[in-house]
Amino acid sequence: MKKIILENIKTLLYALVIALIIRSLFFQPFYIPSSSMEPNLLVGDRLFVSKYSYGYSRHSLPFSPKILNNRIFEKKPKRGDVIVFKTPYDNRTDYIKRLIGLPGDEIQFIEKDLYLNNDKIHREKINNNISINCSDQIFKANYYKETLPNGLSYIAVYRKDGTMVNSDKFIVPDGHYFFMGDNRDCSKDSRFLSSVGYVSSNNLVGKARIIFFSNDRKKGSIVSFWKWNEIIRSDRFFKKIK
Repeated sequence: MKKIILENIKTLLYALVIALIIRSLFFQPFYIPSSSMEPNLLVGDRLFVSKYSYGYSRHSLPFSPKILNNRIFEKKPKRGDVIVFKTPYDNRTDYIKRLIGLPGDEIQFIEKDLYLNNDKIHREKINNNISINCSDQIFKANYYKETLPNGLSYIAVYRKDGTMVNSDKFIVPDGHYFFMGDNRDCSKDSRFLSSVGYVSSNNLVGKARIIFFSNDRKKGSIVSFWKWNEIIRSDRFFKKIK
């Protein structure tokens, strides 16, 4: 009996070690808790983030132990990547945003238009006066297809009565990145220097790759299996994140 118990404990420990290796070096699941990336990522989306995409730092490991001062096997992210990072404010909280500014870039809003290195980012209106969520509130917004200089396109949303009209010029320091949420008027991101600001390369956790599950918590708890046809967003399963 004692031998069976020891074998079970050993098997459990092996499983935990394997899970830890996969989580730290390959893929980690994340949950979307806010509407800052709508309509591309919705509250209730669960996704996999690849930990190997940009190399590894202490934030690649659970609880971010201070055993690495810099990234190892570092790979540079590309403009437009959707990335999970630890906020510089506490080096603990996970945020997910889109990478807009690379080291040395200048970013500014002028009369509601986004400028990158003094060039206006091309955008094309695809919907206007559409509802968008912002926490527990709903606002009317315009949907745009924005295209970055490297050719990557995505949907960005601006409230019709939005606050992002003009801004200071943000100059990204060396070794840092500038992030914004796709739901531009409902995102705490690098524009807020006191709480997020410029994000060090050491704070990058990984690249968002694919949605593997999604449920609409406003329509009920996932345990309410009799309402799964309303709660579960099966059309979002295995959707690649762009």
